[in-house]
Amino acid sequence: MATAARPTATALPPGPSRLLPGQMLLRFRRRGLLDTMGDLIGEFGDIAHFRIGGEHMVVLSHPDQIRDMLVTHNKLFKKGRGLERTTMLLGQGLLTSEGDFHLRQRRLAAPAFHRQRITGYGDVMASYASRHAAAWQDGETRDLSADMMRLTLAIAGKTLFDADVEAEAVEIGQSLTDVFEAWSLALLPLGNLLIKLPIPAARRFRVAKARLDATIYRMIAHRRASGRDHGDLLSMLIAAQDTEGDGSGMSDEQLRDECLTIFLAGHETTANALTWTWYLLSQHPEIEARLHEEVDRVLSGRSATAEDLPALPYTRMVLAESMRLYPPAYALGRRALVPYDVGEYRLPARTVVLASQYHVHRDPRWWSEPDRFNPERWREGSGEPRHKHAYFPFGAGTRVCIGEQFAWMEEILVLAELARAWRFRHDPTHVVALSPMITLRPAHGMRMTFERRR
Repeated sequence: MATAARPTATALPPGPSRLLPGQMLLRFRRRGLLDTMGDLIGEFGDIAHFRIGGEHMVVLSHPDQIRDMLVTHNKLFKKGRGLERTTMLLGQGLLTSEGDFHLRQRRLAAPAFHRQRITGYGDVMASYASRHAAAWQDGETRDLSADMMRLTLAIAGKTLFDADVEAEAVEIGQSLTDVFEAWSLALLPLGNLLIKLPIPAARRFRVAKARLDATIYRMIAHRRASGRDHGDLLSMLIAAQDTEGDGSGMSDEQLRDECLTIFLAGHETTANALTWTWYLLSQHPEIEARLHEEVDRVLSGRSATAEDLPALPYTRMVLAESMRLYPPAYALGRRALVPYDVGEYRLPARTVVLASQYHVHRDPRWWSEPDRFNPERWREGSGEPRHKHAYFPFGAGTRVCIGEQFAWMEEILVLAELARAWRFRHDPTHVVALSPMITLRPAHGMRMTFERRR
């Protein structure tokens, strides 16, 4: 079990030998973060140490260690390098801010995510799914991941900001892709400087950021000018006052940071979760048939509503299992504020500590047949996961995703609403591969043949 620093621990954890300067940086560039973490876990076990650009870095893969970092000793850490660099795009939003400022912003945003308010978004989620699917043609083959991105973008715009952003979906989607493709550059040593250079990836990043900023600031300006409470997240954030602090509200810049953070996180991760779920269902017709049976029985041909959530347990199990195998947030990081002990090892202050949902979610110590898509493992009494903290698609501890319940409701309602009318068959000529950038996207989209259910 990890604890705060004790004088008995001195050694660094095991890791790859440093035969050549920059070898780990080259390895990351060649293999990527996800595969490199898997390599280190396979070679060194639950804790592996390496250095990049003079920084100590450690990969943890035992749930006890991850729990201690995120929950038990969370005050001994701040966000890691990845989210430090995310400030270049998101500023000081909930995902990136630290300390008292983070607590203040979370207090101001929390009412927008109370269960009662989230329930009110259910009709919008289901109706947008139905309306979006009305444009599909029976038998056509198309990129389902792009459809899920456009759908969740529209839902996020309407529920969170009462704004119609569907007309801008293509431009916003391209802006996000440009930002994500520049991410590997931003993560390099001195990445905060590299992103300012006149090179193509950095130039695309700056243009994309300006495009996203323009959308968010336009919504803020329109809302302030109208002075009307729309009952959505933006209205609540504009009206919020820090009654436990100095009584002040948010500036336009603070509103921009929070809105952009929630806007992007709220649609990107959900779209990926739905895309991977449809792919898995296309590969497992017996599970797809059980999902259709539940949806048909509960909905009887009508649209889904938030009141249907308790009657759709198998739908939720399907999504839980999909996020186990393909977690949209596939890795997380923290930076140690002080020297920190993990068992017999001591991590120096400022060590970047990484943990991978993707790899822990597939560890055979905590999961039976870990690579098998088996929603039944989520049935009460199944005994899985075998460790409470072996499953953390939304993080854990005080910085668990504030929109977790929003995401669960959207995923369940959209999955049910689309499944009652459609099934999707994976195009056998299409290659499925992972693209682990900021989130876990399919590398080449997800080509599916759309079949209307009779």
